Amino acid sequence: MNPAPAPYMIRINGHLGATVLSAFPALAPQHHGAHTVLTGLLDRSALYGVLAEIEALGLDLLEIRRLAPERRSSEPGDSR
Repeated sequence: MNPAPAPYMIRINGHLGATVLSAFPALAPQHHGAHTVLTGLLDRSALYGVLAEIEALGLDLLEIRRLAPERRSSEPGDSR
């Protein structure tokens, strides 16, 4: 059983170029200092696929974090 996708943040050492970033189409890249941070919704199998790709490319994984889901604020007319 594959749980629902969850938001993840993955920090990689160095600035990844467009060619390497193309290996992670489901993730949004941002450069923070000397690191590249990839964020996106991943289910368990997608997460393991991303980690395998990081290893296959020889990238230096610094951190992986499951983020708290974003809370949506109540909009006028929202029945919640």
